[in-house]
Amino acid sequence: MKVKELMKEAYIIDKDISLNDAASIMSSKDVSSLILYIKDDIKGIVTEKDLLQNFGKKAKISEIMTKKVLSVDSESEVSAALAMMKEFKKKKLPVVEKGKLVGIINLIDIAINSDEIGDDFFFN
Repeated sequence: MKVKELMKEAYIIDKDISLNDAASIMSSKDVSSLILYIKDDIKGIVTEKDLLQNFGKKAKISEIMTKKVLSVDSESEVSAALAMMKEFKKKKLPVVEKGKLVGIINLIDIAINSDEIGDDFFFN
């Protein structure tokens, strides 16, 4: 199964915002991450965990976000995405196509679809 079959919409922001604003967006959109995406370039990703670890700080997301963002190609196999997640201890990966952000895939999406992927995917 290809990554593009499981990916979801990535919620992007195009400017550096406060942690409070990021939390508000995540809450209203019911998402667990935001991607700072400027001029077709992924500048960073901020997650709920990042916000919780920095709760109460008067900061911008650029101060707490992960700046070296791993991504996976939309045509990659889900097994390749899972291997990257395991190797680099990440729960979500932005999905790119021809270098441009097209979505996001996370560990929960993969687990939910494990029946379609097949048991040998997890237990091989």
